[in-house]
Amino acid sequence: MMKLQTPVDIETGKVRIGIRDKIMVLGSCFADNVGLKMQEAGMDVCVNPFGTLYNPASIADTIRRMISGQPFTKDECRMMGSGAGMVCSFSHHTSFARKTEEEFLENANAALSQACGFFRNCDKMIVTLGTVWCYRHIEDDRIVSNCLKRDAREFERVKLSMARTARMLKEIAGDGSRQIIFTVSPIRHMRDGAHENQLSKATLLLAADDVCRENSFCSYFPAYEIVMDELRDYRFYAEDMLHPSQQTVDYIWERFCESTMSASDLSELREAERLYRRSLHRPILMR
Repeated sequence: MMKLQTPVDIETGKVRIGIRDKIMVLGSCFADNVGLKMQEAGMDVCVNPFGTLYNPASIADTIRRMISGQPFTKDECRMMGSGAGMVCSFSHHTSFARKTEEEFLENANAALSQACGFFRNCDKMIVTLGTVWCYRHIEDDRIVSNCLKRDAREFERVKLSMARTARMLKEIAGDGSRQIIFTVSPIRHMRDGAHENQLSKATLLLAADDVCRENSFCSYFPAYEIVMDELRDYRFYAEDMLHPSQQTVDYIWERFCESTMSASDLSELREAERLYRRSLHRPILMR
Protein backbone atom coordinates (compact mmCIF):
# COMPACT_ATOMS: atom_id res chain seq x y z
CA MET A 1 0.00 0.00 0.00
CA MET A 2 1.23 3.49 -0.85
CA LYS A 3 2.37 5.70 2.03
CA LEU A 4 0.83 9.15 1.79
CA GLN A 5 2.13 10.46 5.10
CA THR A 6 5.27 10.37 7.21
CA PRO A 7 3.90 9.59 10.68
CA VAL A 8 5.83 10.99 13.64
CA ASP A 9 6.64 8.21 16.08
CA ILE A 10 6.26 9.39 19.67
CA GLU A 11 7.96 7.46 22.42
CA THR A 12 6.39 7.40 25.85
CA GLY A 13 7.85 10.46 27.53
CA LYS A 14 9.73 10.60 30.80
CA VAL A 15 6.97 12.87 32.11
CA ARG A 16 3.48 11.42 32.39
CA ILE A 17 0.27 13.40 32.83
CA GLY A 18 -2.52 12.22 35.11
CA ILE A 19 -6.10 13.45 34.90
CA ARG A 20 -5.90 14.55 38.56
CA ASP A 21 -2.58 16.35 38.28
CA LYS A 22 -2.32 20.07 39.00
CA ILE A 23 -0.85 21.53 35.81
CA MET A 24 0.51 24.99 34.96
CA VAL A 25 0.38 25.74 31.20
CA LEU A 26 2.51 28.58 29.85
CA GLY A 27 3.48 29.86 26.42
CA SER A 28 2.19 30.69 22.98
CA CYS A 29 -1.29 30.47 21.44
CA PHE A 30 -0.78 26.72 21.19
CA ALA A 31 -0.48 26.57 24.99
CA ASP A 32 -3.84 28.34 25.16
CA ASN A 33 -5.31 25.67 22.87
CA VAL A 34 -3.95 22.77 24.92
CA GLY A 35 -4.95 24.45 28.18
CA LEU A 36 -8.51 24.91 26.91
CA LYS A 37 -8.70 21.22 26.05
CA MET A 38 -7.65 20.36 29.59
CA GLN A 39 -10.17 22.75 31.11
CA GLU A 40 -12.97 21.27 28.98
CA ALA A 41 -12.03 17.84 30.31
CA GLY A 42 -12.32 19.11 33.88
CA MET A 43 -8.60 18.96 34.64
CA ASP A 44 -7.05 21.23 37.28
CA VAL A 45 -5.02 23.69 35.19
CA CYS A 46 -3.87 27.31 35.24
CA VAL A 47 -3.30 28.68 31.74
CA ASN A 48 -1.17 31.77 31.04
CA PRO A 49 -2.15 33.86 34.07
CA PHE A 50 -0.65 37.01 32.44
CA GLY A 51 -1.91 36.16 28.95
CA THR A 52 -0.23 34.53 25.96
CA LEU A 53 3.60 34.41 26.05
CA TYR A 54 5.68 33.92 22.92
CA ASN A 55 9.37 33.94 23.87
CA PRO A 56 11.44 32.13 26.54
CA ALA A 57 12.45 35.40 28.25
CA SER A 58 8.83 36.36 28.92
CA ILE A 59 8.02 32.86 30.19
CA ALA A 60 11.02 33.01 32.54
CA ASP A 61 9.90 36.47 33.76
CA THR A 62 6.42 35.12 34.49
CA ILE A 63 7.82 32.25 36.53
CA ARG A 64 10.07 34.63 38.50
CA ARG A 65 7.01 36.75 39.29
CA MET A 66 5.01 33.76 40.45
CA ILE A 67 7.88 32.68 42.69
CA SER A 68 8.38 36.13 44.22
CA GLY A 69 4.70 37.03 44.37
CA GLN A 70 5.65 40.72 44.11
CA PRO A 71 2.49 42.67 43.21
CA PHE A 72 2.36 44.83 40.11
CA THR A 73 2.63 48.54 40.84
CA LYS A 74 1.79 51.85 39.17
CA ASP A 75 5.41 52.12 38.01
CA GLU A 76 4.75 49.17 35.71
CA CYS A 77 1.56 50.57 34.19
CA ARG A 78 1.83 51.73 30.57
CA MET A 79 -0.66 53.47 28.32
CA MET A 80 -1.30 51.49 25.16
CA GLY A 81 -0.56 53.15 21.82
CA SER A 82 -2.65 53.65 18.66
CA GLY A 83 -5.18 55.71 20.58
CA ALA A 84 -6.43 52.72 22.54
CA GLY A 85 -6.78 54.77 25.73
CA MET A 86 -6.18 51.66 27.85
CA VAL A 87 -3.68 50.80 30.58
CA CYS A 88 -1.65 47.60 30.58
CA SER A 89 1.93 46.48 31.35
CA PHE A 90 4.83 45.02 29.40
CA SER A 91 4.32 41.75 31.33
CA HIS A 92 0.75 41.22 30.13
CA HIS A 93 -1.27 40.39 27.06
CA THR A 94 -3.54 43.24 25.96
CA SER A 95 -6.57 41.23 27.12
CA PHE A 96 -5.59 42.53 30.59
CA ALA A 97 -5.84 46.18 29.51
CA ARG A 98 -8.27 48.36 31.46
CA LYS A 99 -9.37 52.00 31.32
CA THR A 100 -7.56 53.08 34.50
CA GLU A 101 -4.41 52.09 36.39
CA GLU A 102 -6.50 51.11 39.39
CA GLU A 103 -8.68 48.75 37.36
CA PHE A 104 -5.67 47.22 35.62
CA LEU A 105 -3.75 46.66 38.85
CA GLU A 106 -6.75 45.16 40.62
CA ASN A 107 -7.26 42.65 37.81
CA ALA A 108 -3.55 41.92 37.27
CA ASN A 109 -2.80 41.37 40.94
CA ALA A 110 -5.87 39.19 41.47
CA ALA A 111 -4.63 36.96 38.64
CA LEU A 112 -1.09 37.03 40.09
CA SER A 113 -2.28 36.01 43.55
CA GLN A 114 -4.24 33.09 42.17
CA ALA A 115 -1.34 32.05 39.92
CA CYS A 116 1.19 32.17 42.77
CA GLY A 117 -0.89 29.82 44.88
CA PHE A 118 -1.41 27.45 41.98
CA PHE A 119 2.26 27.47 40.98
CA ARG A 120 3.44 26.64 44.51
CA ASN A 121 1.25 23.54 44.56
CA CYS A 122 1.33 22.30 40.96
CA ASP A 123 3.21 19.11 40.18
CA LYS A 124 3.41 19.40 36.38
CA MET A 125 4.06 22.18 33.88
CA ILE A 126 3.62 22.37 30.11
CA VAL A 127 5.67 25.05 28.36
CA THR A 128 5.06 25.88 24.70
CA LEU A 129 7.82 27.92 23.04
CA GLY A 130 6.88 30.17 20.13
CA THR A 131 9.89 32.19 18.98
CA VAL A 132 13.32 33.48 20.00
CA TRP A 133 12.65 36.82 18.31
CA CYS A 134 11.89 39.36 21.04
CA TYR A 135 11.40 43.08 21.55
CA ARG A 136 13.50 44.93 24.13
CA HIS A 137 12.10 48.15 25.52
CA ILE A 138 15.09 50.45 25.22
CA GLU A 139 14.33 52.80 28.12
CA ASP A 140 13.42 50.01 30.56
CA ASP A 141 16.16 47.70 29.18
CA ARG A 142 13.93 44.64 29.33
CA ILE A 143 12.40 42.13 26.92
CA VAL A 144 8.65 42.66 26.86
CA SER A 145 5.82 40.17 26.56
CA ASN A 146 3.81 42.65 24.49
CA CYS A 147 4.65 45.95 22.79
CA LEU A 148 1.16 47.31 23.58
CA LYS A 149 0.90 48.98 20.14
CA ARG A 150 3.36 51.65 21.26
CA ASP A 151 5.78 53.49 18.97
CA ALA A 152 8.19 51.02 17.35
CA ARG A 153 11.07 53.41 18.07
CA GLU A 154 10.76 52.53 21.76
CA PHE A 155 11.89 48.97 21.04
CA GLU A 156 14.84 47.03 19.70
CA ARG A 157 14.20 43.74 17.93
CA VAL A 158 16.57 41.06 19.26
CA LYS A 159 17.12 37.36 18.63
CA LEU A 160 18.04 35.12 21.54
CA SER A 161 21.08 32.92 20.93
CA MET A 162 20.90 29.17 21.44
CA ALA A 163 23.09 29.42 24.56
CA ARG A 164 20.95 32.18 26.07
CA THR A 165 17.75 30.32 25.21
CA ALA A 166 19.08 27.14 26.82
CA ARG A 167 19.97 29.07 30.00
CA MET A 168 16.43 30.46 30.14
CA LEU A 169 14.88 27.03 29.66
CA LYS A 170 17.06 25.66 32.47
CA GLU A 171 15.79 28.46 34.70
CA ILE A 172 12.22 27.67 33.65
CA ALA A 173 12.81 23.98 34.40
CA GLY A 174 13.95 24.83 37.90
CA ASP A 175 15.19 22.32 40.47
CA GLY A 176 12.95 19.38 39.63
CA SER A 177 10.24 20.19 42.16
CA ARG A 178 7.77 19.80 39.30
CA GLN A 179 7.92 17.80 36.08
CA ILE A 180 7.90 19.70 32.81
CA ILE A 181 6.91 18.97 29.22
CA PHE A 182 8.42 21.34 26.66
CA THR A 183 6.97 21.69 23.20
CA VAL A 184 7.62 24.03 20.26
CA SER A 185 4.59 25.74 18.80
CA PRO A 186 3.69 24.77 15.22
CA ILE A 187 2.45 28.33 14.63
CA ARG A 188 4.75 30.03 12.14
CA HIS A 189 5.90 33.59 12.85
CA MET A 190 6.05 34.76 9.26
CA ARG A 191 6.20 38.40 10.31
CA ASP A 192 9.82 37.63 11.17
CA GLY A 193 10.38 36.19 7.68
CA ALA A 194 10.35 32.58 6.47
CA HIS A 195 14.07 31.96 6.98
CA GLU A 196 14.13 33.78 10.33
CA ASN A 197 11.16 31.71 11.50
CA GLN A 198 13.02 28.50 10.68
CA LEU A 199 16.14 29.70 12.52
CA SER A 200 13.96 30.60 15.49
CA LYS A 201 12.27 27.20 15.63
CA ALA A 202 15.63 25.43 15.22
CA THR A 203 17.06 27.42 18.14
CA LEU A 204 14.12 26.46 20.35
CA LEU A 205 14.39 22.81 19.34
CA LEU A 206 18.11 22.66 20.11
CA ALA A 207 17.72 24.42 23.46
CA ALA A 208 14.78 22.23 24.51
CA ASP A 209 16.73 19.12 23.53
CA ASP A 210 19.69 20.22 25.67
CA VAL A 211 17.51 20.78 28.74
CA CYS A 212 15.56 17.53 28.34
CA ARG A 213 18.73 15.49 27.89
CA GLU A 214 20.25 16.93 31.05
CA ASN A 215 17.18 16.67 33.31
CA SER A 216 15.20 13.52 34.00
CA PHE A 217 12.20 15.62 35.08
CA CYS A 218 11.94 17.29 31.65
CA SER A 219 10.40 15.79 28.53
CA TYR A 220 9.67 16.96 24.98
CA PHE A 221 6.50 16.50 22.95
CA PRO A 222 6.85 16.95 19.14
CA ALA A 223 3.85 19.15 18.31
CA TYR A 224 5.94 21.14 15.80
CA GLU A 225 7.17 17.99 14.08
CA ILE A 226 3.68 16.52 13.80
CA VAL A 227 2.41 19.57 11.90
CA MET A 228 5.54 20.01 9.76
CA ASP A 229 5.99 16.36 8.78
CA GLU A 230 2.83 14.39 9.40
CA LEU A 231 0.22 17.05 8.59
CA ARG A 232 2.15 18.65 5.75
CA ASP A 233 -0.77 20.24 3.95
CA TYR A 234 -2.41 23.67 4.06
CA ARG A 235 -5.80 22.06 4.72
CA PHE A 236 -4.57 21.56 8.27
CA TYR A 237 -4.17 25.32 8.76
CA ALA A 238 -6.64 28.06 9.61
CA GLU A 239 -7.56 30.73 7.06
CA ASP A 240 -4.44 32.79 7.83
CA MET A 241 -2.29 29.82 6.71
CA LEU A 242 -0.16 30.25 9.85
CA HIS A 243 -2.18 28.90 12.78
CA PRO A 244 -3.24 25.24 12.97
CA SER A 245 -6.89 24.54 12.23
CA GLN A 246 -9.17 23.24 14.97
CA GLN A 247 -8.91 19.78 13.38
CA THR A 248 -5.13 19.96 13.75
CA VAL A 249 -5.35 21.09 17.38
CA ASP A 250 -7.72 18.20 18.10
CA TYR A 251 -5.36 15.72 16.42
CA ILE A 252 -2.28 16.92 18.30
CA TRP A 253 -4.27 16.83 21.54
CA GLU A 254 -5.16 13.19 20.87
CA ARG A 255 -1.51 12.32 20.19
CA PHE A 256 -0.43 14.20 23.31
CA CYS A 257 -2.88 12.34 25.53
CA GLU A 258 -1.99 8.96 24.05
CA SER A 259 1.74 9.53 24.64
CA THR A 260 1.55 11.02 28.14
CA MET A 261 -1.41 9.32 29.86
CA SER A 262 -2.02 5.85 31.22
CA ALA A 263 -4.79 3.76 29.66
CA SER A 264 -7.06 4.25 32.68
CA ASP A 265 -6.55 8.03 32.78
CA LEU A 266 -7.06 8.23 29.02
CA SER A 267 -10.35 6.35 29.27
CA GLU A 268 -11.52 8.67 32.06
CA LEU A 269 -10.47 11.71 30.03
CA ARG A 270 -12.41 10.58 26.96
CA GLU A 271 -15.53 10.13 29.08
CA ALA A 272 -15.09 13.62 30.55
CA GLU A 273 -14.73 15.06 27.03
CA ARG A 274 -17.86 13.22 25.91
CA LEU A 275 -19.83 14.67 28.79
CA TYR A 276 -18.54 18.16 28.01
CA ARG A 277 -19.59 17.89 24.36
CA ARG A 278 -22.97 16.61 25.46
CA SER A 279 -23.40 19.62 27.76
CA LEU A 280 -23.03 21.95 24.75
CA HIS A 281 -26.14 20.54 23.08
CA ARG A 282 -29.28 22.28 24.21
CA PRO A 283 -32.46 20.20 24.14
CA ILE A 284 -35.06 21.26 21.61
CA LEU A 285 -38.21 22.31 23.45
CA MET A 286 -41.39 21.22 21.71
CA ARG A 287 -44.29 23.62 21.85
